[in-house]
Amino acid sequence: MTTALAPTLHRIAIELAAMAQNGLTYATDHYDQDRYTRMRALSAELMGLISDGVPAEVEAVLALEAGHATPKVDVRGALFEDGRVLLVREARDGRWTLPGGWADALDRPASAAEREFAEEAGLAVRAVKLAAVHDGSVHNGHSPAGPWHIYKLFFVMERLDDGVPVAGLDGETSDVGFFPLDALPPLSTGRTTAEQLVRMHVHAQDRTAPTDFD
Repeated sequence: MTTALAPTLHRIAIELAAMAQNGLTYATDHYDQDRYTRMRALSAELMGLISDGVPAEVEAVLALEAGHATPKVDVRGALFEDGRVLLVREARDGRWTLPGGWADALDRPASAAEREFAEEAGLAVRAVKLAAVHDGSVHNGHSPAGPWHIYKLFFVMERLDDGVPVAGLDGETSDVGFFPLDALPPLSTGRTTAEQLVRMHVHAQDRTAPTDFD
């Protein structure tokens, strides 16, 4: 599998998985349901080929999804102080990112970002601006191993207290710190890129700037 083909095949696999999920949600004819189940298996097989994963394991993940297929929502919060941005180190890959994660059902987007920030960086913050809505496949080069299409919501944050940042409260981060944009640590780019950090700094400095969106 050539690296150049992987993004295209990943896009095709995700579209097939979404079509299969929607078909299984709305189809009433059992022959159609069988076809959509087979389509889901083919999507999993394609994802496995791209990522060297096990198709049966990928299909098991896809089978957990129900209802109309829509993108997943990832929220991130950007807090700047003295020109430096707060980043946390992900326990999974040892790289750094803006605090954040999946939005939960019944969350307001801003509340989800505030909660994730508190859990990963140990600070109480308030979301003061939605700075960007990005397509993760466009901006973050999401891994072909991922079975979902992801929208990323970036918020500018401000402190609600003068506490010291603390990582690891949720077990998902191992360190936290403030970094200047010209001396960033290795980034977990599937979560946050240097370009996104630069854009967040623009929005933190000028809250009247229009929201970036795809």
